[in-house]
Amino acid sequence: MAEIKQVLVPDIGDYKDVEIIEVMVKAGDKINAEDNLITLETDKAAMDVPSPHAGTIKELKVKVGDKVSQGSVILLLESSDSASTTQAGKTPAAAPSPSVAATAPEQSAVSAKPVAAPVTAAPVLPPVVAGGKAHASPAIRRFARELGVQIAQVKGSGEKGRVTKDDVQNFVKAALAQPRGTGGGSGLQVLAMPVVDFAKFGSIETRPLSRIKKLSGANLHRNWVTIPHITQFDEADITEMEVFRKELNAEYAKQKIKITPLAFMLKAVVVALQKFPEFNASLDAGGENLILKQYFHVGVAVDTPNGLMVPVLRDVDQKGIVQLAKELGEISAKARDLKITAAEMQGGCFSISSLGGIGGTAFTPIINAPELAILGVSRAVIKPMHQDDTFVAKLMLPLSLSYDHRVIDGAEAARFIVFLTQVLADVRRLAL
Repeated sequence: MAEIKQVLVPDIGDYKDVEIIEVMVKAGDKINAEDNLITLETDKAAMDVPSPHAGTIKELKVKVGDKVSQGSVILLLESSDSASTTQAGKTPAAAPSPSVAATAPEQSAVSAKPVAAPVTAAPVLPPVVAGGKAHASPAIRRFARELGVQIAQVKGSGEKGRVTKDDVQNFVKAALAQPRGTGGGSGLQVLAMPVVDFAKFGSIETRPLSRIKKLSGANLHRNWVTIPHITQFDEADITEMEVFRKELNAEYAKQKIKITPLAFMLKAVVVALQKFPEFNASLDAGGENLILKQYFHVGVAVDTPNGLMVPVLRDVDQKGIVQLAKELGEISAKARDLKITAAEMQGGCFSISSLGGIGGTAFTPIINAPELAILGVSRAVIKPMHQDDTFVAKLMLPLSLSYDHRVIDGAEAARFIVFLTQVLADVRRLAL
């Protein structure tokens, strides 16, 4: 027998009064369980809220621009589902703001199925003089700040002159369409990108970017052009580590726990962060003080069908290799299935990005602000290494450490990565 059920906003962490940026359904629609209903936008991510039941929508209780919290009524649903629960039983999937190249838990000798984020820096808009007070939501104001736009300069087309996301984007397009010379204005002065009709040269296909890539683009751009990146390269001898890893894999196979090299990397990175605390820090908003963190949360960029996500493993210093491997597998699966929450992508101190599952010898990962450094991991290869007046075969792991040169100098970065290679070469140091 059909019944009318309330569908509520599920647990979205500590967020309250979150803005609805998209409503995907309307009254009269027939939907299936797990169909997305609305999209929420926090300061960290966009989150799709799915339906816990199948049925017919009788009445929508929300609209774009509304602010909701956990327990807010989204809609009334006529459902023949006998389940009595009236709240979405699934935490909304979040689309993060990654700023690093991708990686997933390892499937080869070093890492899993990652991809690199594009590093195409668009020109920064020149600063403008603030005008009158603009009417815009916090999300739109944040979006404008990320693009270098002063919201007061944007003319709103929404109700009562409210500034919309399209208004900000159109403002940026208009600004970029104007050629810039080397005038006296401050900021990065560059020529506008050329507008090209690519169809003149042959057949083309236009494919929209995913929401995740759209959200990440502004953050990648900001981090690339505002942080002075330097990348230090080295190699770690992981011959003994790989032997030990395979032994652990065989030991825990019955428990279906896959011990990946990334689990060892997490632990080794924390040992290095403890020895070099400036790498486990952030600059304050004014850039005048260094905030040294007493906790060790490490982000790992994961490839998903819609783009990059950076889940964070917490308190890595308090966990062993096996527990880290288990948690890494679980949180990476949640990210790929788009079931990860915004809270699970916050609080990172340092990030790891691995391309070992694909290949390559080195790369320059983008720092995930407000962190100060990120470690890139490439594919391990067997090389002849000189030892005791002879050459022996060693499994060597290429490492790429990008760091914020405003805080970390080259000598300190070199010491950090050399120490890290020593830890990986002798995993007994992880117990120290």
